[in-house]
Amino acid sequence: MTTPSSEQDKLVRVLARGDVLALAFGAMIGWGWIVLTGTAIQSAGSLGAVIAFIIGGLAIIMVGLTYAELASAMPKVGGEHVYSYRALGHLSSFLCTWAIILGYLSVVAFEAVALPTVIEHLAPNYAVGHLWTIAGWEVKATWVAVGVGGSLAMMIINYFGVTTAALLQKVVTGMILLVGVMFVTGALFEGETINMMPLFTQADTGVLAGIVAVLVMVPFLFVGFDVIPQAAEEINLPYKAIGKVLMMSVILAVVWYALIILATSLALNSAELSASTLSVADAMGSLFNAPWASNLMVLAGIAGIITSWNAFYIGGSRAIYALAKAGMLPAPFAKLHPRYKTPTNAIFLMGILSCIAPFFGRPALVWIVNAGGLGIVIAYLFVAISFVVLRVREPDMPRPFRIRHGKLCGTLAVVLSFGMACLYLPGSPAALSGAEWSIFAGWSLLGVGLYIHALRTYGRAYSDKHMLADF
Repeated sequence: MTTPSSEQDKLVRVLARGDVLALAFGAMIGWGWIVLTGTAIQSAGSLGAVIAFIIGGLAIIMVGLTYAELASAMPKVGGEHVYSYRALGHLSSFLCTWAIILGYLSVVAFEAVALPTVIEHLAPNYAVGHLWTIAGWEVKATWVAVGVGGSLAMMIINYFGVTTAALLQKVVTGMILLVGVMFVTGALFEGETINMMPLFTQADTGVLAGIVAVLVMVPFLFVGFDVIPQAAEEINLPYKAIGKVLMMSVILAVVWYALIILATSLALNSAELSASTLSVADAMGSLFNAPWASNLMVLAGIAGIITSWNAFYIGGSRAIYALAKAGMLPAPFAKLHPRYKTPTNAIFLMGILSCIAPFFGRPALVWIVNAGGLGIVIAYLFVAISFVVLRVREPDMPRPFRIRHGKLCGTLAVVLSFGMACLYLPGSPAALSGAEWSIFAGWSLLGVGLYIHALRTYGRAYSDKHMLADF
């Protein structure tokens, strides 16, 4: 019987501090800030949207603290998989990691749909060749081709090694930061505070419902810092520094989103926001009173697609690789390229699923975001519980990055993660739709099938032997 342990190659530690920070921060500031900022302001009001992102950001920071301590204590590929296995056991580890893989795949698929969408703003009417209609939206052949082409390009980049992917990440993240500084500075000098009205939504559903509607976007938009633990075995830093860089990336992302919302609300009034399809790009054009400024922001959005896409190819493929290496997924997914040291079959799987997404058209954007968001917060909940369990069960475990008041922070992370998960349930203002539940249910059933297959093929004892050797 072929087992995952047949693969003797090891991942290589090549990622420096700048690589890691660009990887996580770039993952968190993908395309979402371009396309969803206007929706957030209209849903909660300008100040309401900022408050929602700060509240959500604080929740993510709490969760991030648990990740930071665990990542420095157990710098092994797979992140969540390792922590939950040590604290909660075999099944919980699989459920946690399978949930975060759904989150990663949702981002990868989201970007495959986002890329052809943003190209429309640079080349209007390029989409031709009607294929079919989904949810009232016409899927065009050239539109699909752009999404599939982008997916294949990112797959190839990641195939040739994490060093190549990290270099791309640093260059493109630097471009986004430059444009973002121009935008925020322009808004502070040229924007008008009257445009920020209303500060909060006054709809029949009330202020709270608007803030909750924005809060449900937060897990999807902030997912990315957890890519650091996934690639822990490829990070060439002192273990304590891994936790510090992780927290720095989360704090930078919270500040970024709050400033982008503030700048957009200063630049465009409510009527202009309602008429805009890409509010941040339109706000940039309005501030500088020039079409080139709007196009520059669109290019920054494309750069964000690339950074997020790239990071989640890395994170998702490493999570799949970790499960396969532990005998929880079929052995071929634990294969590393003999030269580039990349989990090639896991990368190919990510690429195939990413290529499928554009065939569902633009409606898939919302479905993918929300279904993937639920997977993300479930994984966060497992990690937070694992953190608390390990603080109680193994208080003397070496923790190079040890957070103060750990039990309190861990408990808050559990409560906040559970609260975010409840936002997706029926009865919540932001409950998942039937299509979104179908995606989540289908992924869950696939996971059950693969888990049963792995148990019958390798057995729980193989996983225990493999995982315990790392502890």
